Amino acid sequence: MTFKALRSKTLATTLVAAAMMSAAPAFAAGNAVATVNGTAIPQSLANLFVQNEVAQGQKDTPELRNAIRENLIMRELIIQDARKAGLDKNPVIQAQMKLAEQSVLIRAFEEVFAAKNPVSDAELQEAYKARSQMAPKEEVKMRLMGFESEAKAKAAIAKLDGGDAFANVAAQSDDPGLKASGGDLGWGNPNALPKPLADAANKLGKGKFSNQPIQVNGAWFVLQVEDRRPAEPMPPFDQIKPQLAQAIQAERFQQYLGKQRATAKIQ
Repeated sequence: MTFKALRSKTLATTLVAAAMMSAAPAFAAGNAVATVNGTAIPQSLANLFVQNEVAQGQKDTPELRNAIRENLIMRELIIQDARKAGLDKNPVIQAQMKLAEQSVLIRAFEEVFAAKNPVSDAELQEAYKARSQMAPKEEVKMRLMGFESEAKAKAAIAKLDGGDAFANVAAQSDDPGLKASGGDLGWGNPNALPKPLADAANKLGKGKFSNQPIQVNGAWFVLQVEDRRPAEPMPPFDQIKPQLAQAIQAERFQQYLGKQRATAKIQ
């Protein structure tokens, strides 16, 4: 870890650190990693930097700690100059600092919530079983074009019937994304599409397109199945166990937030 690498923190992060440090009580010299123009830099802040670097694969060495100490000194110098320039009074920067503070608290609370609400192995096994049952047996390579009216969609189908390439006709889509890509959706699970499109994708043979417009949320679509192939099997349980736990925790946390939102007094 070089000093140059340690310096590559943003000014916004530096200012947030400054706000946190200035809010803390004065530190005795023994509790400070350094004192800059009378302002103590707490050892706890240096320790946090060390923990972050070690978590990213760095070794905890005297050289690393010296580099971190020098970095904190330079950060404090910038912070002091920023305060002299009145940047800490800038409403935009104050809002950024508040947002960063909130992000730290939210992340910490999420970690506490996860620790208090662990996911059991039985829950993980059940989630894996459910996903295995829902996993697609095949993947489909699809193209799609979308139009604002049924008449436009029928006109597009007529061009396809006349021999025009799907990609060329899709370039006339009213949907900008489909227009730019020639309607290419690539390989995927057809059941991830809205149900009317999923039903069509599951019925169409290889190389076929829908001979009638498909209506979804007020728009009209024409779908083509270019190819089909067997889907890759689900990874072994132990391989995706961390992702399953994360997904269950995220769902559980959203449920908790929903309850908090429902009972909160909001004006």
